[in-house]
Amino acid sequence: MQLSARNQFSGTVTNVSSGAVNGIVTIDVKGTPVTATISNGSIRGLGLKVGTPATAVIKATEVMIGKGELILSARNKFKGTISRVEKGAVNSMVTLETAAFDVVATISNAAVDELELEEGVEAVAVVKATSVMVLC
Repeated sequence: MQLSARNQFSGTVTNVSSGAVNGIVTIDVKGTPVTATISNGSIRGLGLKVGTPATAVIKATEVMIGKGELILSARNKFKGTISRVEKGAVNSMVTLETAAFDVVATISNAAVDELELEEGVEAVAVVKATSVMVLC
């Protein structure tokens, strides 16, 4: 299956915990945990359990970029270094290189300028667990 989402991280499920309606699935991607909140029906339908190969899928528009020590409720915070900023008319594609993978974010040019994002700058990619899809 081909998807247009820029961020597709393959790994292995290391944790599945179910609540009343939704569950939390953690996928280890080269030593980095990626957490997704999905429905219990999807967990069952995909046959997700510890040891299952899975791919975390995140649209670039769902990725926020910050700097410094961020204290947030978002489960996914990936520290790294900006490796590329590709400016468009209104938005930029910002690539953050982490130890495990590259994360691509679509953010406004104004945000790029305000945060002074450029190649070599340390930053953090932030993704809410509800914005992570799981593919098996």
